[in-house]
Amino acid sequence: MKHYLRITASLLLLLSACGKQPTQVSQEVAIPGAEAAGEHDIQEVAIVDYPRVVLSTDAGNVVIELYEDKSPLTVRNFMSYVESGHYDNTVFHRVIGNLLVQGGAYNADYRLKPDRGFIRSESNNGLRNLRGTVTAARRANEPDSAGSQFFINVVDNPQFDFVSAADARSHGYTVFGRVVEGMDVIDGLRGVKVALRAGVGDATPVKPIIIRQIRVAEVP
Repeated sequence: MKHYLRITASLLLLLSACGKQPTQVSQEVAIPGAEAAGEHDIQEVAIVDYPRVVLSTDAGNVVIELYEDKSPLTVRNFMSYVESGHYDNTVFHRVIGNLLVQGGAYNADYRLKPDRGFIRSESNNGLRNLRGTVTAARRANEPDSAGSQFFINVVDNPQFDFVSAADARSHGYTVFGRVVEGMDVIDGLRGVKVALRAGVGDATPVKPIIIRQIRVAEVP
């Protein structure tokens, strides 16, 4: 007879329905190669309770969970900007409807806000640029150049995933979070009218999409 780790699926569903994030639950999972003469062994399995932030925009709120275990430097860097108020009254300055929505660089008057320096890439962390993931933006030819800017993938973007460290293109972009609430808000931005704006880019919303604040989410 095999040993099992027992996690109750109904408990997970109940907690999710109540808006709670379980920190410890059990699921029935066979442990290959383990045998027991008697009853099943019951063990508790820790479930990571990721920190979350709320991104408040004029279009609605977006909740993002941060993968600090996979991208510790990137999450720490992002949170330093959150805590300093850097993102208050900034804009999504780049919107490509079939690709991504990007922000974190310009205020509502499209004046560039300074970065505090760049961090090392963590793109080789096993996370993929799937729809809804949040990724650190960087210079196209410099993998270790992420600062305050980030983008939200509105479709699966495998071309942004890590392939190898051979060159900047194949190095990919670091995923450090995921939208868990409010993806409809992001989808609502995909069709906004964009145009070339000198010094900003060719996919800049004609009407600014303002990020009023990013703050740490309250624990339920």
